Amino acid sequence: MSECVLTTINAGIGSIVLNRPDKANALDQASVAALRNAIDRICADRSVRVVLIRATGKTFCSGGDISNFKSNIDGLAPMLEGLLGPLNEVILKLANMPVPVISVLNGPVGGGGIGLALVADFVLAAQSMKLRGGYSAIGLTPDVGSSWFLTRRVGPARAREIFILNRPVNADDCLASGVVDAIYPDDQLAFEADKLAESIAAGAAKSIARIKALVNGASQRTLHEQLALEREYMVASGDSADAREGITAFLEKRAPRFGPGGSPV
Repeated sequence: MSECVLTTINAGIGSIVLNRPDKANALDQASVAALRNAIDRICADRSVRVVLIRATGKTFCSGGDISNFKSNIDGLAPMLEGLLGPLNEVILKLANMPVPVISVLNGPVGGGGIGLALVADFVLAAQSMKLRGGYSAIGLTPDVGSSWFLTRRVGPARAREIFILNRPVNADDCLASGVVDAIYPDDQLAFEADKLAESIAAGAAKSIARIKALVNGASQRTLHEQLALEREYMVASGDSADAREGITAFLEKRAPRFGPGGSPV
């Protein structure tokens, strides 16, 4: 029996791969537990500078495993409660990672798969990618942070439309409305995702982590608080080996050679 989630760490890139292609990479108790283990492994490795979330097969993630819902129909509510507790932990850990997260949408995305896709800092999609809410069609409601992330990317009006009407949204429309950040031909998506990850992994890890922290938390801070944190991070960065290397490389007109990552603050 193959593993439902694959994990690799190589050259500063942590990869989490959903691996239930015969089930459209739907999420059940086993795959959620495997996701938690994969994320814990990546979080514990201080060499990781960027994380990729990708999937095997032709679907990124269809959301919850509906056949599993059906087999537990008389106890669906407690089953969902047990599933969503650890799944919410997965989303929070991904959202709070100091390093950038890239999701690679190789095909359709639905239900809770939306939250897993949009928790990323960079969302890349294949031309064949489609997004569909799906919840109201089966009498359920958004989960896994899907309503939180989608609303912040497209606004409340468009998010309501996607979730209530359940019309599939193709890749071009997803790009135009801000659901995804870039689309590529299907046969080029993996290459482009790897290229982006390699570029980030070669960057100044602490600088990138601090930028992510500044931008992601900006809407929750006052201007006074943001200015203070910017100053704190800039001063700390100015005393770093990466700043010395970056400035020297810039003046010498060469590519910088930044050191290893570590804590962002």
